[in-house]
Amino acid sequence: MRVIFIAFVAGVLGSFAYLSWIQMNKEDITELPSALIGKPFPAFSLPAVQGGATLTQDDLKGKPALVNVWATWCVACRAEHPVLNRLAELGVNIHGVNYKDDNGDARKWLKEFHDPYQLNIDDARGSLGLNLGVYGAPETFLIDKQGIIRHKFVGVIDERVWREQLAPLYQQLVDEVAP
Repeated sequence: MRVIFIAFVAGVLGSFAYLSWIQMNKEDITELPSALIGKPFPAFSLPAVQGGATLTQDDLKGKPALVNVWATWCVACRAEHPVLNRLAELGVNIHGVNYKDDNGDARKWLKEFHDPYQLNIDDARGSLGLNLGVYGAPETFLIDKQGIIRHKFVGVIDERVWREQLAPLYQQLVDEVAP
């Protein structure tokens, strides 16, 4: 009986040690690697969420921007949206990729919660998201003025994430453009 108890305690302690080791060594999921860092934004030709023009990767060029992958079905996107609105009010250039969503729902969302996007791409089938290596929404790509992907962030952009991680990278790209 004593041997069983010692084996049980050793098993519990061993399991605890193993799980602790996994927790300490797991990667930050907001830093998922992307093979696209340093490469041009993927080619696409898709409609704008608001209708009218067909957008391409060339429309994203000209100045640094955040390219935010979002959807109305995404609960985390709802939490992130007020921060994106505030950033847009401060002059941050933000483009949207409405991912695997109904365009009518997207338009209603933007009317109700405001539209922080300079351009908003309707990726209803998810083809652009696939080419970007999107795991889900929200995900945000930081591109330079030539449309080169410089950084990928997975998850909700909140005030802390913006201040500590993305704002310095964005400002660096803005400074590269300044004369």
